[in-house]
Amino acid sequence: MSKFCKSLLIFVGLVSSLYFNSHAQDLAIVKYKGGGDWYSNPTALPNLINYCNANINTKMNPKPETVDVGSIDIYQFPLLHMTGHGNVFFSDEDAENLRNYLISGGFLHIDDNYGMQPYIIKELKKVFPNQELVELPANHEIFYSAYTFADGLPKIHEHDGKRPQAFGLFHESRLVLLFTFESDLGDGWEDPEVHNDPPSVREKALQMGANIVKYAFEN
Repeated sequence: MSKFCKSLLIFVGLVSSLYFNSHAQDLAIVKYKGGGDWYSNPTALPNLINYCNANINTKMNPKPETVDVGSIDIYQFPLLHMTGHGNVFFSDEDAENLRNYLISGGFLHIDDNYGMQPYIIKELKKVFPNQELVELPANHEIFYSAYTFADGLPKIHEHDGKRPQAFGLFHESRLVLLFTFESDLGDGWEDPEVHNDPPSVREKALQMGANIVKYAFEN
């Protein structure tokens, strides 16, 4: 069997795996190379999951799994979450695996935890070489899927004082990747004592997180 045929069979198998698993309501944390702290905000996703299970009728596993960006394990999850402060590196194999996952129905949310932007933008060119991140307008469905954010992405942490921005990558008109910048939703999802955010700020962060979860699960 030729190398092409083998690759095609693997891809078809992965597509089937994603299709059948896309009905499961679970998400996973993406582990990546490059030295960036992919493991930051350890209490964020468990808190978001609990919030979603209590408020938008999801039934996610309370403890999110961790998957390597280059592993076929990513196909078990309809939604992946990625964060960090520093360097990100995708090998060619990582980029191909992630691209196949996204065009097969998966969704990736990348939340810049401050300092991630220049690295992830460069690596995403490996995933979709002919695309640029596009800022989402405030009337995009993701800002209304569960809770209403008429002004778009909420500001959770100040960082450089810039306005919060939500960027997307699309495949055949479907939003497959969301990059949130100058908002730091993950910090708002963490336990209250970690950043001492007021309840109103944490609530905004969790509500926007619920919007992302609902959108990813239903689109």
